[in-house]
Amino acid sequence: MTGNDSRLLTPTAPFYRAVGGEADIFRAAARRGSPVLLKGPTGCGKTRFVEAMAHELGRELITVAGHEDMTSADLVGRFLLKGGETVWVDGPLTRAVRTGAVCYLDEIVEARQDTTVVIHPLADHRRELPIDRLGATLPAAPGFQLVVSYNPGYQSILKNLKESTRQRFVAITLDFPPADIETEVLIHEAGIDPSVAASLVAVGNAIRGLDRSALNEVASTRMLILAGGLVAEGLELRHAIQSAVVEVLSDDPDVIRGLGELVDALLPRR
Repeated sequence: MTGNDSRLLTPTAPFYRAVGGEADIFRAAARRGSPVLLKGPTGCGKTRFVEAMAHELGRELITVAGHEDMTSADLVGRFLLKGGETVWVDGPLTRAVRTGAVCYLDEIVEARQDTTVVIHPLADHRRELPIDRLGATLPAAPGFQLVVSYNPGYQSILKNLKESTRQRFVAITLDFPPADIETEVLIHEAGIDPSVAASLVAVGNAIRGLDRSALNEVASTRMLILAGGLVAEGLELRHAIQSAVVEVLSDDPDVIRGLGELVDALLPRR
């Protein structure tokens, strides 16, 4: 390869298989500068979807993981001491606004509601970010895209998006993909045989169909990829599922035993 080979400069596109019209909706929203709200269960591919769309659009992606201690300063920026001087340091949201990047706020409802209010002027017709500590208002650069996500089946009623926030967004609901697409994802991401991928998908779908009263979460695509990765490293399939799925879903011995029996019933007999 020569020093001018574009493959050295262009990162590989993130692997994502669209299930419905989610990519078309995102593209249309991006052309209009409309913010996007992604809803869906943990591990269903929300982050990978944003990565793939940002790559397709040719924009930098800045990701922020929401948490209960997040403040508006964590997003916007703050003054810090450097070399004996007080200097302003942009937060990730401000960097995205300045550069026209895609800013992805993952699990946004985990942050305090007074923190999420800071995105309101960015998420409506104004497309601007007030920076109170600088006494300035920063207009969004062309290409800036705001994307937020949350899991409506997981967060409690005390942790939900305010209506005044929700109504500023175009919403896209994502879910675990159909079996054929999820199998393709596992083959690609974990580097496993189709038969192994199909077995993992069968286990995942069976667990998703169980009574949720004993489980806070179900087997996600992310978990199945992790299990597949262990198989690719030489671990036996049953042991990989036990480690990457069953033991992760619960600490209750009875639940673990029940999940293990389900897995045993589903796996091909040797």
